[in-house]
Amino acid sequence: MAQTCAKLESNAVVVGIDVSKDHFDAAQYPSGDLIQTSNDTKGLRTLLQWIGRQRAVHVVFEATGPFHRQLESHLAKASIPFSRINPRHARKFAEATGKLAKTNRVDAVMLARMGALLEPRTSEIWNEQQSALQELAAARRNLIRDSTARLNSQQNLQLSLLKRLKRYRLRQMEAQIAAIDQAISELIPTDGSLSRKRAILVSIPGIGEATAAMLIADIPELGTLENGQVAALAGLAPVTRQSGKWQGKSFIRGGRIHVRNALYMPALVAMRHNPDLQSIYPG
Repeated sequence: MAQTCAKLESNAVVVGIDVSKDHFDAAQYPSGDLIQTSNDTKGLRTLLQWIGRQRAVHVVFEATGPFHRQLESHLAKASIPFSRINPRHARKFAEATGKLAKTNRVDAVMLARMGALLEPRTSEIWNEQQSALQELAAARRNLIRDSTARLNSQQNLQLSLLKRLKRYRLRQMEAQIAAIDQAISELIPTDGSLSRKRAILVSIPGIGEATAAMLIADIPELGTLENGQVAALAGLAPVTRQSGKWQGKSFIRGGRIHVRNALYMPALVAMRHNPDLQSIYPG
């Protein structure tokens, strides 16, 4: 499933693509050629034809939730290697190179240059089951966020009609969350890799079925990385601050906030029942 990470050929063309809801803006490096197409089937076909004219090519784009998935799928089918970049990393690169302006075209040029200079690892191509799991997990997360917000605002309502409507909507969202949980529980057994990951995760004290599913969805790289790399992806690897003789405090930052949120309650439970954590956090 994973593609190997190889250095770019000396004559390779890097294509940076800025993905938005309506358009793809693409730029080639080093030529600087530009194109804009619509974010639909016809636009994707035009974009792939433009990319396919190059003999050696590598595509770089930011992870943009639902907007980049169709592009990713078409690149995979065309066997075009690509790197899916964290938007925060791309913005840091732009700032470091003095590119403070932010437009779709500027971002496409920046991504192409970033790909050429940093040669990011080729991203894995997720199968249909993994993509479906990620979509279900995102929908579940949004429903839980919305239901929590509605529950917190319910105490401010005075009219009985509004209270009744709020309770009705909360029951609707609870039913939708249950339906998504059922879909997830039926989806994971259809894929051997997902099933193995879930079995390993639920064997850890404090990790239940729901948390395991969220981790598999939000860290699809599980099983392909070292422990330190996984911790960094989740934003749980301590960042050391040191300059000369000055030694600052280490702290965590960045990473995938959804993973940290999903692990919060299981971590509290594990501190009471997991011997490894009990030795670090006694009492």
